[in-house]
This record gives sequence, C-alpha cells and structure tokens, in this order.
Amino acid sequence: MKTNVLGYPRIGAKRELKKVSEKYWKGTATKTELVEMGKQLKLYNWKLMQKAGVDLIPSNDFSFYDQVLDATLTYGCIPARYQKIKEKESKLNLYFAMARGLQNNEFDVTAMEMTKWFDTNYHYLVPEFTANQDFELFSLKPVEEFKEALAHNITTKPVVLSPVTYLLLGKEKEEGFNKIDLLNNLLPVFFELITELVAAGATHVQLDEPCLALNLTAKDRQAVTKLYTQLAGKFPDLKIILTSYFDCYGDNLETVLQLPVYALHLDLVRCSLQLDDVLNATNFKNDKILSLGLVDGRNIWKNNFEDTIATLKKVEEKIGKENVWLATSCSLLHSPYDLDLEQNEETLPASVKQWLAFAKQKVDELVTIKKLAIGDTSKEVVAKLLSNTKAHKAKKESLVIHNAAVKARIGLLTANDSERNAEFSTRQKIQKNKLKLPVYPTTTIGSFPQTKEVRSWRSKFKKKELSLDAYNTLIQKEIEETIRFQEKIGLDVLVHGECERNDMVEYFGEKLDGFAISSFGWVQSYGSRAVKPPILFGDVSRPVAMTVNWSAYAQSLSSKVVKGMLTGPVTILQWSFVRNDQPRSETCKQIALAIRDEVVDLEKAGLQAIQVDEPAIREGLPLRKEYRDAYLTWAVESFKIATSGVADKTQIHTHMCYSEFNDIIEHITKLDADVITIETSRSKMDLLNVFVDYKYPNEIGPGVYDIHSPRVPTLQEIEDLLEKASKLLPVDNIWVNPDCGLKTRDWPETKAALENLVAAAKTMRSKLKTAY
Repeated sequence: MKTNVLGYPRIGAKRELKKVSEKYWKGTATKTELVEMGKQLKLYNWKLMQKAGVDLIPSNDFSFYDQVLDATLTYGCIPARYQKIKEKESKLNLYFAMARGLQNNEFDVTAMEMTKWFDTNYHYLVPEFTANQDFELFSLKPVEEFKEALAHNITTKPVVLSPVTYLLLGKEKEEGFNKIDLLNNLLPVFFELITELVAAGATHVQLDEPCLALNLTAKDRQAVTKLYTQLAGKFPDLKIILTSYFDCYGDNLETVLQLPVYALHLDLVRCSLQLDDVLNATNFKNDKILSLGLVDGRNIWKNNFEDTIATLKKVEEKIGKENVWLATSCSLLHSPYDLDLEQNEETLPASVKQWLAFAKQKVDELVTIKKLAIGDTSKEVVAKLLSNTKAHKAKKESLVIHNAAVKARIGLLTANDSERNAEFSTRQKIQKNKLKLPVYPTTTIGSFPQTKEVRSWRSKFKKKELSLDAYNTLIQKEIEETIRFQEKIGLDVLVHGECERNDMVEYFGEKLDGFAISSFGWVQSYGSRAVKPPILFGDVSRPVAMTVNWSAYAQSLSSKVVKGMLTGPVTILQWSFVRNDQPRSETCKQIALAIRDEVVDLEKAGLQAIQVDEPAIREGLPLRKEYRDAYLTWAVESFKIATSGVADKTQIHTHMCYSEFNDIIEHITKLDADVITIETSRSKMDLLNVFVDYKYPNEIGPGVYDIHSPRVPTLQEIEDLLEKASKLLPVDNIWVNPDCGLKTRDWPETKAALENLVAAAKTMRSKLKTAY
C-alpha cells in the first residue's frame, strides 16, 4: 500500500508567494527574489511530505500563477497578441503578461480570459485556440521541477495536465473547427515532454484528467482512448496514474477501465458510490492499482479513520492490499496550510478546532491511515486513532452545532417567502419612476481599493490597539471620501466602498452564528489572490444587523442612490468550509433567512437599492448534468428567500463572476433580480450572447472594465463594448459597470478607469439623443 498526495498548496503558509509576486509586479522585488521564494516553498512542501512518510510526492504542482497557464506555456500555445512580448521579454514576464495584461510605454495587451476551475473557487486562465493551432515545447517547467526535487534527494511524481483536458478547458477563438481536433497537433509536443521526464528519471507520472468528471461526447472519449493508447505504446515502462476528481467517472467509466494505465484514481469524497461501480465492472482488471481518494482535499474536516479503514478492507478483499493506494481526493491546493498555526481561541475555539485538518494534517492522516491498515500497533498510531474517534464522537454530540429555533424557522417557510409581490415588468416601472436614473446608469460592483492604511486600521482594531470609537471615526472618514469621489466623477448609483470588510464572505462569517474564523486558513483563488473561507460548523442565524449602520451612514451623505451591499446565501455557502453533517440545501436556506433579515433592515433604513451578490452560483453547479436540476432548484429558492422580503420599489441587484451561463440561463432568470451585473470585458461581450439568445427580460450590467488586470481601459475600448452591448440588448435595460469589485486595485488606476467609464456612458447617452 502506498500513500499518494495529488498536489499541495503553493502560496505559502503565510502567503509568502503573494507578497513577493506583488512586489515583483510593482518593481520592488527582483526576479531572483521571486524565483528563490518559489524554490523555498517547493522545497518546504517536498520535505514536509518526505518527512511524514508520503510515498508518492507531487512535483510540478507549484505555480507562480496558475497550473493551466503553466501548461499553456509548456505547450507553447501563445496567443498572437503576445508575440512581441515573447520576442523581447523573459518567459516569466511573458507569463505574467498573459495572466494580468501588460500596459506600459512599449506594450498594451489585455490578459487572457479567466474562469472557474470546475466547481471550485479557484480560477484558471483559459487557453485560446485557432484552427490548425501550432504547439511547441516552449517550457520545460515539469522537467525542471522534477530535477529540482531530485537535487535534494527527493524523487517525485510529476503532475502533468493531460492534453485532452487542456484542450477541453480552452476556447476556440474562431469558427469552423472543434478544439479537440487539435489533439493530433498537440500529441507530438506532449510526447516530447514525457520523453524529457523519463530521461530525467521519472518513473511515475500523474496525468490529471478531470474532464472525465464531465459528460463527454463520444468524440471526446475517443480522444482520451487515443492519448492513453499511444502513450502506453511509446512509454511501456512509465507508470501512468490516471487522475480525475471532483465527481464520478459516470458514463465515461467503461472507456476509462479499458485504458492501459498503471493506476486509476477515484475521488471517493465527492462520489463514494463509484467504488462499487468500479469493483463490480465486468471489464475491471484486478491487477490494476486503485488510488482511493478518501482524505478530503477540498474541506477541512478530519477524516473518520474507522470509516476509511472499513472502505480499505473492502477493496483489499477484492484486489489485494498491494494494489491499493491511499490518496487525497484531489490536490490539497484547495485546503489551508497548517492547523498548528491557529492559536486564536476567540475566533476558532478548541471545541471546533478539534474537528479540523488542514493540508499538513491531511498528509499526516494519510500516513496514519496506511499504518493502521497494515496493522501498526505502536503507541503513537493507537493514540492517533483514539484521538480521531474521540473527536468524531464529540462532534456528533456537540450542543454548539444545533439550534432548535433555526430549524423551526426553516420548517415554517412557504412558497410566498420566495416571491416578490409583483412581476418584474411592473416593478421596473415603479423603480424607474422612483429612482429617476438616466439611460446607461453607471455604478460599481461594491468594493473600492483597500489601501495598506485601511487594512492597518482593521488589524489594529482586532489587536485592541485602536478603540471602537477611533476605528469607527476612521471608517466614516473613508466612506465619506469614497462617496465624494463617486459624486465628483458622476457615478449614478453609489456604494459605500466596503472599507470595513476583510472579505465578502469572511466578513459575514464573523457576524453570523454558526461560523468560526481561522487566522491562517488561506486558499488560493487566482494568481496572488487568496481568500480565507469561514468555517461553517453549525446552524446559522443573525444575532444583530451586520451592514445597516455603514450603509445608512453612506446614504445620509448623498442625495444619490446608494446601494446596500450583501453577499448571497449560495456564495456564502460555496465560499465557506461547509459542515458535512446535513444537506447543503438545508444549510443554504438557513443562511438565506439570515440575509433576508438584513435585506429587510436595509430597506427600513432607507436604502432604495440592495445588491445581493451571487458570484458562486454557477460554481456550485454539479459537474454532471443529471444532478443539476436539484441543485439549481434549491439555489434559486435560497436567493429568492433572501431577497423577496422587500417592497416592489426597492431595486434588488445581484452580481455574478466569471462563468459560462449557457446551461443555467433559465435559472438565472428565475432569480428575478431587478438588475444583474456580470463579467464580460475579457470575453469582449461574448458571455452576453446567451442572455440575448434567451431574451433575458430584466436589467443587466455587462462589465466593461477588467478589474483583474492593472490596465486602465481606454475611453474608446469602453465605448466599443457598450456599442456592442447596445446592439444586443434593449438600451433601457443596460447598466454600465466594472467586471467586479475594486478591492484589489490601486486608487490611481481605479480613478482613471472609472472616469473613462462615466465618460463613455455620457457619450452613449449623447449618441442616443442624436439618433432620436
């Protein structure tokens, strides 16, 4: 029996990579400093796993920005707009230009499109393909990192993104071809890479094929078969570990079981039922190694040793102990680093901490389970088993998890609780008369830049170095300056800027009952961006109002409409580490009722527009189509419970991040938000087409400013995007806004971009007057 870790976090236990990366981008850190930090982080991870006793340690799971972008560089799939940068700049600068865009005296290029990595909150950079796309082995990063580990006497298992999944994750940038047909062009480059890995001494390669968790076409399956058949023919001695995760193989299983691979990985956390499907399949060969993903790579709850050992015994009886590997369900990229860093009893009590395991602890769990499985009866191993059993017993009997009043309130919900009083067409007339906004109304998504100074106030307040009164005074001053800036440049609907909030989910987790907050529970969202999901361990309720005071204060400063800003129930659910002892639908409705209370109180406080953001609603969509209707039903209901307690005159907004909406547009319509804002600038409004094709009836703000890049969009760029939107949508339904919140941007670029945004809206209004 071996232990198999599919990947490890890479940002650093205290976000060391984030800090040096951002310094490098600003020119205050050298390339040497950045690369050296990367080496330190990789070595720390490798040594940690080696010391713990992991058998199959991953390499090439590290990335300076994104593993799919790494594959794009490896396979030499560089879009044409970066060719001059490719010729003049280092590979590292080319890499970051593709990730973030580049704007200076010599270059002005936009970033590559970004979207969610399957159903996670991690974002990847979308590969761009043209017909007859050429590929080349442009980067040897997988080989270099294997050799790097080997230099420290650590033999690793390189992790490589499969050519098939790579192609399926990409986007055709012109019509008339199918991206999967590019496999013939890509395979020679892929085989060249594998040749280099074998020459360097690699004996095992983890080939990541998460597309096998999706509903594939027959043509896609044929591509999978072609890849693995040719790979086995060219490299008969190489041990290929076929690795899919996040769901079952489903209707791809028959194809998968016929592939000539050394080991097959199963994510048994997200799909435990597939184990019996595999073991009982007529074409399953008993000599094939099964890598059993039993330690959860995406959540932070301790593994139940007794349950895991029982599963292992069942598999051993069928195929023998020597053909069983114990693995993480997926990469630990989605887990925080180290629970040992958590020392704050006020936010993460010991009563909750005892149930948790972060990445470092999950590695220890893997090794301990292996020892238990092979009959190790040492004191240390027996003590760990007893401790694990005790923690699970305490969780089952805990009084802090359950709240009878919350459960009773859920039981009293009726259909009326998730419906507005009037249909949208009636509400729209009432709201236009009430708000008196111009055509092409301008607004932002909510947050404004958080400077070091603002973050220092929050830090000092938490450390009790700043009194509540002093802190409130500083926040009031910041809010007033933000309001005055928006008035000055002419935005139509204002926001208070969210300067008091650390994160759009963590902030609410701190204020709702049923949540605990870690100090170092960071996970990567994209690039240098990390989030710290709250830990949702019990029944959820709102003890006091959470945002009303600041929103009401902001509204008191201006005669213009100020939006109240909230995070929606589905997003709070998706972006938290969620309890695993009851259905997610039940937990989501609990959060929805808490947000509903806040929405009603904001309306009472005089807010005429309230935004309830749901950027994660698409992210939560099950990967396999057969499970989607059930999820979308309760997700839509939860949002409507949260937003349906207000009068028709109150305008409900929502926002959604990088998503493909084609398969959920009907349910987005069912949300019945008065205004939806979406991210469309990187796709040049392509994401808007589905709303047009569906004849989406409500108002919509297609983003015209990419906030994930430091570029300042020109006035002409924004006008061009608005012109495109105006040809697709009724003018009366179009809003003008950035793609997302502005928290991570700097003030100078934000001001310049928003001034261009407002000017573009005014130009569009003047064109409209001229046309009539």
